[in-house]
Amino acid sequence: MTTTSGVPAAHPSGDLRQTALTRLRKRRELQAHVLAYVLSNLFLVTIWWLTTPDGFFWPMFPLFGWGIGVAFHAWDVLVGPEPSEDAVRAEMDRLSKP
Repeated sequence: MTTTSGVPAAHPSGDLRQTALTRLRKRRELQAHVLAYVLSNLFLVTIWWLTTPDGFFWPMFPLFGWGIGVAFHAWDVLVGPEPSEDAVRAEMDRLSKP
């Protein structure tokens, strides 16, 4: 929610600073998760490539499994559990129309 000057209005919980800190912390945790995913899976693919490059591509299992976890983590951080004020207003408008 913003005021007419474009400055964010007070968050419904009352502490906009705490909300901003929480969101920034969650983004930082997502960055660390993605970095761990990429580096660990690069290591596994390198082991596969050095040992059996023509064999079965077994790193697909951790790539796929862990990738699901990264996708859900990204969804939680980027979409968030709370709908935006604009989304709430749009839904209220949609429901009020006959």
